Amino acid sequence: MPLIVTGTVGIDSIETPTSRVEKVLGGSSVYFAASASFFTKVRLVAAAGEDFHEDYHNLLARFPNIDIEGLEIRQGSRTFAWGGKYFDNWNARETTFTELGVLAEHPPKAPAKYSDSKFIFLGNSHPSVQREFLHAFPERIFSVADTMNLWIENERQALAELMGDIDGLIINDEEAHLLTGIRNPISAGREIIDKMGPMFVVIKKGEHGCILVHDEGVAMLPAYPVETVVDPTGAGDSFAGGMMGYLAAAHSKDLNVSRASIQQALAHGTVIASFTIESFSLGRLAELTKEEVAQRYIEFQEMVKIA
Repeated sequence: MPLIVTGTVGIDSIETPTSRVEKVLGGSSVYFAASASFFTKVRLVAAAGEDFHEDYHNLLARFPNIDIEGLEIRQGSRTFAWGGKYFDNWNARETTFTELGVLAEHPPKAPAKYSDSKFIFLGNSHPSVQREFLHAFPERIFSVADTMNLWIENERQALAELMGDIDGLIINDEEAHLLTGIRNPISAGREIIDKMGPMFVVIKKGEHGCILVHDEGVAMLPAYPVETVVDPTGAGDSFAGGMMGYLAAAHSKDLNVSRASIQQALAHGTVIASFTIESFSLGRLAELTKEEVAQRYIEFQEMVKIA
């Protein structure tokens, strides 16, 4: 079924304990779309500035399942830029600079031909912008959103209105605590489902995997144990892209959003994210084959199987 994503396109400069890169392609919608494209066609709706040069276009072109008709290139504007520094344990990250660029302008609009999109993913942005985008798709059957502490702290009412309209929410454990005031992630997930609207919540725990809280019950998945981490940037967006891409492909004729089907989708997202962190930017994903994805998924199944 048609899958659409809106979010950021970014130009990233990243420093890790072992290396550094300048001005590489990034952004939530980019990582999401690249990851989802291993399972289905995905429509990208985002904005970039005139500094979004040919090398970035060429990198996106290596993912033929990404439809970029909805990528606006705005003359006279600059692409969102972000700088980050990771420390020795990889869990701590410091933002070194943020340049909003096109993010300070009006949000992009989806092309008319995208209006039949059924699966919607709302990358992190102002919840009112997310909700307006969501309502542009009257044929939608399944929608999931990401958010962050900024909106939880400052736009609680707008976020509440958004959550009443979506099927699933993806947040990390600190955001779940901030949103509910409950430290236990499972209890926080239940609070969100019972009182805020979504059918399920995925609570990300970084290197410790994720927890799925669904109205049918709870499931947990570890992260795939990557031996050499190069750059964790984009892992969460890749995780979401793999999840949504798998769901859109697996349910092209019927929609099954049971706990079991979401858990299986999360396993595919976990596998895709494990490849993302093996390089800077989209480097590893651009070389990745579907056969490698399938093989790692089998390995992951064996890892988590209980005899």
